[in-house]
Amino acid sequence: MRIDLPNSNEFKEIFCTLTKKTIEYKISGISTDSRNIKENDLYIAIKGEKFDGNDFTKDALNRGASFAIVHQLQNEKIERQLLSLNPIGLISEIATLWRERFNIPVIGITGSNGKTSTKELLKHILSAKFDIHATKENFNTSISLPLTLLQITKYHGASIIEMGANQPGDIQRLCNITKPTHGLITNIAPAHLEGFKNIETIASTKGALFKSLKDGISFVNEADKRVSNISFEGKKITYGVSSNCDYPTDIHNENDGTLALTIDAHELKIKSTNLSFAKNIIACCAVARELQVKWDAIEDRIHTFNPPKGRCEVKYNGNYTIIDDSYNANLESTLAALDYLNAFSGSGNKIFILGDMLELGTSSESQHREIAKKCNDLNINVIMTYGTETKITNKYIKESIYKKHFDDKSKLCDELKNITNKNDKILIKGSRGMKMENIVENLMGI
Repeated sequence: MRIDLPNSNEFKEIFCTLTKKTIEYKISGISTDSRNIKENDLYIAIKGEKFDGNDFTKDALNRGASFAIVHQLQNEKIERQLLSLNPIGLISEIATLWRERFNIPVIGITGSNGKTSTKELLKHILSAKFDIHATKENFNTSISLPLTLLQITKYHGASIIEMGANQPGDIQRLCNITKPTHGLITNIAPAHLEGFKNIETIASTKGALFKSLKDGISFVNEADKRVSNISFEGKKITYGVSSNCDYPTDIHNENDGTLALTIDAHELKIKSTNLSFAKNIIACCAVARELQVKWDAIEDRIHTFNPPKGRCEVKYNGNYTIIDDSYNANLESTLAALDYLNAFSGSGNKIFILGDMLELGTSSESQHREIAKKCNDLNINVIMTYGTETKITNKYIKESIYKKHFDDKSKLCDELKNITNKNDKILIKGSRGMKMENIVENLMGI
């Protein structure tokens, strides 16, 4: 990851205070990847699972880095190195002090599904009123989040920070850096179970966002009991179908099958059959209204919003419709995507392409079987599976559905092209590690 620094002098001021070092070099940006170095960047050498950034320090300096933060001096003859036993920790400390310079709403978003989609929608809506700073793509980890915070400037009216977690304690650590004033947990579901072991640990980890708010505001989805049961002593804004919510909502169908929402007595036509999108809208409306964005502006922004790449992104190749939900998958998001596919009307088959749902630990078999059960209950005509875990899904699909399993993506694509007809709808879903976007690109001729 690489960022440009909006204010080099202020960054150096904090940096020198923390390190008790005098830095004469110019710093125009920060990079954790030696291949992306630009002139006068600060290079942070991070040790990962596969590579050690220390090994690329000389390369980064040769490419124009002003100096490097390393966790071990490789060669004392290499100048412009600063030794830090914890480079990520040092940058996190700097980011924390940087964030404290700004008295603006900082909205933290986490959850098992829909973090990035909700963040992008909220950014689009709030842009009607504020100059918005927000997490780019899904840079929501202990490495990328501090760098994101360092891009806040005095011109920003609000910041939206996405927070991801793969193990207990992750959200608390990110909150310690971010110091959010508002918190939104989209949902809590069984995801990344290899790191968490059980749903209770996931709930506890995600719940740290609310507990870190102190005098802030939490936005609570009343329909998700794992979210609504999180204890929080500050101001709580609720949304959902209950009339007792602060933003009571009714979801109903228009004559053309698309969804419409009535939120706190305001009608919103969303021109989509995607229930997950509708739920994201409800959450974002609650946040936007608390930040004084007018309803007319909210509706205008919803109508001009395009979903992030690979997240229920509808594409047309001239013959059939592709629902590209290939970015990631867990049980809840896959079930929701199937409902979306099932809601499509008109002629043509409904085709489901599923890659493995990863990081589910001992729950993998039961959750992949649950997908088969869902497919059997819907109007799905064709199911193709790819990977190892999805063999379970394929096994439990009923015989009346055309089904086939593949270990090779190219063969899957060839088969798909042979059986696909005009007006078919194709949903493509799978975990990030399965790279299911390759199938989307093949179908689109990219």
